Amino acid sequence: MSWIIPITSFLQILLLLYVATTDIAIRLIRNEICLALAILGIAGQLANPMQVAQSLIVAAILFLLLFGIYQLGKIGGGDVKLLLALAIGFPLTGVIQLLTVTALAGGVLALAHVMMRLLPHPTLAPAGSSLVRRIYAIERWRHLRHAPLPYGVAIACGGIWTIFSKGF
Repeated sequence: MSWIIPITSFLQILLLLYVATTDIAIRLIRNEICLALAILGIAGQLANPMQVAQSLIVAAILFLLLFGIYQLGKIGGGDVKLLLALAIGFPLTGVIQLLTVTALAGGVLALAHVMMRLLPHPTLAPAGSSLVRRIYAIERWRHLRHAPLPYGVAIACGGIWTIFSKGF
């Protein structure tokens, strides 16, 4: 049974890297990924049923808070799903750490987008351009059109940090 936690943690990290990548690319957090993260989170806690119950209660409270923020239009639905999927897999202290690191990473992300205002307007990235050049051109274009931040990246950073801090 001791091999379950490292495997579930590794799979969660892979899924979070995928979420960050797709959120940058298409601003979409897929339901299947959130479901898989929630199932992996529960599977990693099966040795302690009380912890699973505590995590579900904390996730329910978090849902109520996030749903209110979502109704105000301050957070996207995919971000709510992703935070809840991760919260199901952590105890209360892990959820607090997840939210804290996510907020810090979100601040860095927002600062990067504010700094983009100072950068020149890019032309389209020609074929064969580097990945960084293409991402810059697309993000700058989105920024000029007031597109939302890819906050799934910040949530993925918070999730990965929390998974690493709880140990494999």
